[in-house]
Amino acid sequence: MGRFGRWGAALALTATLAGCGGGDGGGSAGTIATGGTGGSSGGSVDSACSLRSRQNWVFSQMNEWYLFPETLPASLDPSPYTTVSDYIDALTATARAQRKDRYFTYLTSIKEENAYYNSGSDAGFGFRLTTDASQSKLLVAESFESGAALAAGIDRGTEIQGIGTSATNIQSIQAIVSADPNNGLSNALGPDTAGTVRYFTVADPSGAVRTVTLTKAAYTLQPVSPNYGAQVITDNGQRYGYINLRTFISTADPQLRAAFSTFKQQGITQVVVDLRYNGGGAITIADLFNNLLGGARQSSDVMGYVSFRPSKASNNETTYFAPQPESIMPTRIAFIGTGGTASASELVLNRTLPYFGSNSGLIGTNTYGKPVGQIALDNAQCNDRLRVIAISLQNANRQGDYYNGLAGVVPASCRAGDDLTRRMGDPQEASTRAALDFLQGKSCTPIGTGASAQSVGDGPRKLVQPATPSAAQRDVPGLF
Repeated sequence: MGRFGRWGAALALTATLAGCGGGDGGGSAGTIATGGTGGSSGGSVDSACSLRSRQNWVFSQMNEWYLFPETLPASLDPSPYTTVSDYIDALTATARAQRKDRYFTYLTSIKEENAYYNSGSDAGFGFRLTTDASQSKLLVAESFESGAALAAGIDRGTEIQGIGTSATNIQSIQAIVSADPNNGLSNALGPDTAGTVRYFTVADPSGAVRTVTLTKAAYTLQPVSPNYGAQVITDNGQRYGYINLRTFISTADPQLRAAFSTFKQQGITQVVVDLRYNGGGAITIADLFNNLLGGARQSSDVMGYVSFRPSKASNNETTYFAPQPESIMPTRIAFIGTGGTASASELVLNRTLPYFGSNSGLIGTNTYGKPVGQIALDNAQCNDRLRVIAISLQNANRQGDYYNGLAGVVPASCRAGDDLTRRMGDPQEASTRAALDFLQGKSCTPIGTGASAQSVGDGPRKLVQPATPSAAQRDVPGLF
C-alpha cells in the first residue's frame, strides 16, 4: 500500500464488554520502533521498563500520533493507575465518550502479535462462543479445523451448559454468570495457555447431552475455512460465489486468491461475502479483497483515502485499485455482517459503495462502527506494542464517519438472523438465504441503524469476550 505500509497499520475492533475484539495486522516488519521512555506525563522516569517509564512512553507516543489530539489531557499523572492499559483508558476517555475510540487504542505484546498475524497461531480450545442477551445460553458459533473442540465433535450450534475444572465441579452457565455477570464466562474458560484443561457439559444440535474434556493447545486458525469458507452455490438456476473470511491476516492472501480464481473460472458475477464475525486485521488483506472484487476497475480508480492528524499529514495516502489475475467483475455483492463485523471488514464494504451503489448490500444486522485504524509503535526492550488510533479511512467518495455502523451509510440492506442450526454458507441458513435473495432482487426489511445481532429462536446474541483479549481474540471476537 505504498508508503503507508510501513506503519504496520491495523484495522480491527478492540475489546468491549459487548463482545468483539480487534487488533493488528502489520507484524514486526511494519512497525515503528521508538524505544526509550520518551517524554514525560508529569511524573518522574525510573528504570527503562518500570510501570512509570512505560506509562511515560505511552503518553509521549499518544501526544505525537493520536488521531484526536484535541481530546487528550494536557497532562495526566500516571500514579493512580496500576497498569499501562488503565492509563491508556484514562487518556482516551474523552474520545471514547464521543464514540471515536471505543478501546481501539491499547497496549499488546510484540511477540504474541507477531505469532498470530504472521501465521494465525494461537492456544485455545478452538471455538467461537456467543450468548443470548441474558447470558443464560452459551452457544458455539463455529469451531476451527485444527482445534480441540472440533476434534471432540463440538461445532456450530452446540450448547455449552456447564464448565468446570474437573468432572465433579462443573457449574451451570447460569450459576457462572450470576456470580460474575461481566467476566464469569471468560474466567471460567481459563487462561489462553497450552495445557489448560476444562470439563464441559454440552448439548449437541441433535439434543444429546454429554460431558467433554478439552485441553487448550496451539493450533493454526485458517482465515478461510477449508470446509465451507469458499464455495459456488447453485440456487434458483443461478451460480453464486460464497466467501467467508474469518480474519484479515497474511495467510488469507493465498486462500482468497484461490477462491476468486475458482469464481473467475466459473464465470461468477454475483458474490456473497460473509464477514459476520470478522473483527478486522491487516489493511493489506483488505486491499487485496477489494482488488479481487474490482476486476472492472482501472489503476486510475481510487479505492480510498488514508488520513493522519494534521501534524502528520505528510503521511496521508490515496490508494488506487490494482486488479489481480484472480479478480472478478461482479455486478452485485451481498455482504453479511453483524455487530461483530468491524474495521477492515467494514472498510471492504464501504470501498465498494462508490462503484456499486445499491448493488452492494449489507445483510444481517448493523455493523460495529470503526472507520479508523491503528498504527503500531514498538518499545521493543519492554515487549510493548502500542496500537494507537492514528488514521481515518474513507472511500473514493470521501465517506468514512460510520461510527454508528454501516447500516446508516449503505443504500441497500436486508435484516436477517444468524441461524446456528445450519452452517454458514448453507443456502437455507438465515443470513445466507437473505443474501441470495438480495442478489436475486427480492424485497426485504432494511436494517435499522440501531439494530443489534438477531438470531433465530433465542433473541439477540453477542460474542463472548474477555476483559483483556489476546491478539487473536481482538481480530476473532468470541474466540477461546
